[in-house]
Order: sequence, then C-alpha cells, then structure tokens
Amino acid sequence: MHEIDIQHWHRKEHFEFFSHIAFPFYSLTIDLDVTAFHRYVKAHQTSFYYGLIYQCCKAMNQIEAFRYRIRGEKIFLIDELIPSFTDIKKDSDLFLIANVKLVGQMHEFSDACKSAVLKQKQYFPSKEDEKKDHYIYFSSVPWIHFTSVTHEMDINKDDSIARITFGKYEKRDDRLMMPLSIQVNHRLIDGIHVAQFIHLLEEAFHKLK
Repeated sequence: MHEIDIQHWHRKEHFEFFSHIAFPFYSLTIDLDVTAFHRYVKAHQTSFYYGLIYQCCKAMNQIEAFRYRIRGEKIFLIDELIPSFTDIKKDSDLFLIANVKLVGQMHEFSDACKSAVLKQKQYFPSKEDEKKDHYIYFSSVPWIHFTSVTHEMDINKDDSIARITFGKYEKRDDRLMMPLSIQVNHRLIDGIHVAQFIHLLEEAFHKLK
C-alpha cells in the first residue's frame, strides 16, 4: 500500500470534479454470459457463487482504479482487495456476511468459503472489521432476474468500496445469461474501468477448460 501524491495524480481533476457532488456514486447492470463458467464449475464440482466471487475479485485486483481508497484528506493505493459476501446457511432465510481472503485456485477459495460459512456463528463481522475498507462487497439474489439494484449505505462520499450483486441466470436460446450489478464511487472509478473489469471477467470465463 502506498499514498497517492494527489497534486501529481493523473486523476486529480476528475477526483476534484466529482468531490463537489453530494452522492458521487453510480451503478450499472449488465447481462453476463455465464454459459462456459457454469459448465466449468459443474464439471469441477465448484460453487457457482463462490467461483463468481473469486473471478470478480481476481479481475478487480488487476485494475488500479478499483484499489484506490479515500481516507480523510488522503488517497491510497492498496495492495489487495478482499471479498466480503452475503450467504445463507442451510434451512435458514437469514443472511450472514463472511470475509474470506482470496487464496489459491478457484476451487481452493470455494472450499475456504464453505468452511468459513459453516464455522461462522454470528451473522455479521465485528464492528472493528467492518470499519476496514479493503473489501469488495458481494451479494446475490439468485431467485430473480433483475434489471437494476440499489444498495443500502451511509451517505459518505469517501466510501470507496465497490458493490456487486448477482441475480438469477436464465436460459436464452443456447446461452445462460445472468444480471450483474456493480456500484462504484465516481471520484475514483469511471465507466471505462467498469468496462475493463467486465472484459477481464469475460476473458477469464472463456479461458476455463
């Protein structure tokens, strides 16, 4: 992690422009082709949900814009993004939030998530852990296919955490299409960076054998 020299930062003007806005956040929803990815995780007995989290986090970690964090009057580039995700235990309709570092290959991360969720007794991380900002927030509503999503959040312009939500995948002709919503802070991330993330994610799906 290192501090950004804002005065010589290539993004300085854009950051200052969006800093004057009370709610500098925006969201996009796309239909993601998960045909190849779904086929792969089924063949390798890997969780579809945890696998999606793994691939998204891997892609985001490659894009510098997603690793910027606003802390007071300073901006830092952090080294690693960590998934923080919602899940539901068996025979329950109440969700919990688990934080699991990105470890190993996709199947290893999937196993780590399963273990963490089974062992976790409380619904939510500690207040101290929730104050950290190195997360990406993930959630899923696999029961419905949506076209947009809003998120609960404090109105804090310094909130630098991206939020991703997955929906229900549906068969269209011979493809499986799934909605993916992403919300980001425009002070740090533009549409081109979101597009880069989606392209990296699609490339990762296509490379799976």
